[in-house]
Amino acid sequence: MAASAVTLRRAVESDLPAVLALIAELSPADPPMPLERAREIFARMQGTPRMAVWVVERDRVTIGTYTMHVMENLGHSGAPAGIVESVVVARELRGQGIGALMMRHAAQRAAEAGCYKIALSSNRKRPDAHRFYRRLGFRDHGVSFAIDTP
Repeated sequence: MAASAVTLRRAVESDLPAVLALIAELSPADPPMPLERAREIFARMQGTPRMAVWVVERDRVTIGTYTMHVMENLGHSGAPAGIVESVVVARELRGQGIGALMMRHAAQRAAEAGCYKIALSSNRKRPDAHRFYRRLGFRDHGVSFAIDTP
């Protein structure tokens, strides 16, 4: 990782423009989400127990983000699962250990919450991301299915 220190903290509403800009890097063809809609969604997320958006900053600039929800579970003897979504590091800073820092952070949060696993999905079109997750110890697990809703 580069010489200047990074900080990792829970996102606040004022972080949303930077978070949206990072997320847009993953899907540049998708129209950007209007900030007002993001604020509404973020408020609901803040009201969801054990769900948080996290940001990584260097020199007061947001350079990474991820979301984790500790999902309650009636299986696995009641042990929850950590569900990770929207993992992004600024394109120009990938390969510097920032993503690994975020995933270690998520693993620590999940362990503290008693999770039996951390799960995430990654689009088949992102083989670099798949190599990254495998290097961190993630493994293919089951089969993921999705269907678009009307």
